[in-house]
Amino acid sequence: MLKFLEARQIVLERLAPREPKRVPLAQALGLAVAEDLHSPEPVPPFTNSAMDGFALRASDCTGATQDTPIRLRVTGDLAAGSVALEPMAPGTALRIMTGAPMPMGADSVIPIEHTRHDADWVELAKPLRLGANVRLAGEDLPEGGLVVKLGTTLRPGEIGVLASTGFAEVPVFPRARVAILTTGDELVDCGTRPGPGQIRDANIHALSAQITALGGIPIPFPRVVDSREGVEAALRQAIESCDMVLTTGGVSVGDYDFVKPGLEALGAEPVFWRVAQKPGGPLGFWMLNRKPVFGIPGNPVAAMLMVEEYVRPALRKMMGFGHLFRPERMGILEQAWRKSGPDGKVHFLRVAVREKDGLLHASLTGPQGSGILSSMLKANALAVIREDEDAIPAGGAVLLHLSEMTESE
Repeated sequence: MLKFLEARQIVLERLAPREPKRVPLAQALGLAVAEDLHSPEPVPPFTNSAMDGFALRASDCTGATQDTPIRLRVTGDLAAGSVALEPMAPGTALRIMTGAPMPMGADSVIPIEHTRHDADWVELAKPLRLGANVRLAGEDLPEGGLVVKLGTTLRPGEIGVLASTGFAEVPVFPRARVAILTTGDELVDCGTRPGPGQIRDANIHALSAQITALGGIPIPFPRVVDSREGVEAALRQAIESCDMVLTTGGVSVGDYDFVKPGLEALGAEPVFWRVAQKPGGPLGFWMLNRKPVFGIPGNPVAAMLMVEEYVRPALRKMMGFGHLFRPERMGILEQAWRKSGPDGKVHFLRVAVREKDGLLHASLTGPQGSGILSSMLKANALAVIREDEDAIPAGGAVLLHLSEMTESE
């Protein structure tokens, strides 16, 4: 069987970002930029006042003190959105509002609350530093300056800066549509009371939520019956309408596991099946019509962990993001933990992580069986136990995948 890191790398090597498109800036939040974006103009575009006050020459205030203030003649008002038509003469001041362009001849602004003033004069009781309270043209961004680079996630900050530079549209990698197929005659919807031998379908809701959280578009399909024809028909429809396909259940070797033969009938290329990991050993990966298909085990914890560790970075690559993986840190496992025996597998443990004395401390969130979905309730990280590690003592070091932090952190 493949090892975890080998399998994940194989997945990523088979995928490429989707074709970029231009979208209105208001629709770009959370998407990845498809090219370096440079400011077409300086920001701010003109030198302006950072305060409500008086525009003047700093040299006219030299020598001002409390005992010998300097009085300047006020020649008018300048509001934001207006432009002074005449240059300022020495020994004068102009009442100016925040954001208004600096008049020609003025080089500094004194806040109104630092002066004594009347309608036609203003007094200063101390010198003013040259350039005080003035925002220079281009001091935020120069013309041609890099605003955001290829692969950057557009957050509110990036959206605001792009708007300030005149980007009404931006080139981005579009969201991917992800088909989610759950198989099993024993499954019923969450609002249905299960009959004998039936269970509620948690996977379709949990996996849809995971895809939505990472920025994709989940397309949950009606539950697929356990028949070769039903599975094959659902797979055909999914691959025609979506960019990625996730199936849960039906990928093992049971009499009712029809995902593999269904994909083979459609001509899918088998890339790998089974990985040395727990949970999630029967994970399969295929390519069909140049689109990825993940065959994910049906146990609900295994399903969520496979989406977290494989599907999330794969989908982020398809959507053009520069960072693919959650942050990794070393931490301390507070409880002793042991494998049932040497198995050569990576184990993913659900843990709650907190910082204490500058170190990350991880605590198991409960029993670690792949069907115990409640273990996900308090988990904010996965402790990754290496293939060659059979036991971790209390206080032992573990690698943590911080599953509640974004990939850019």
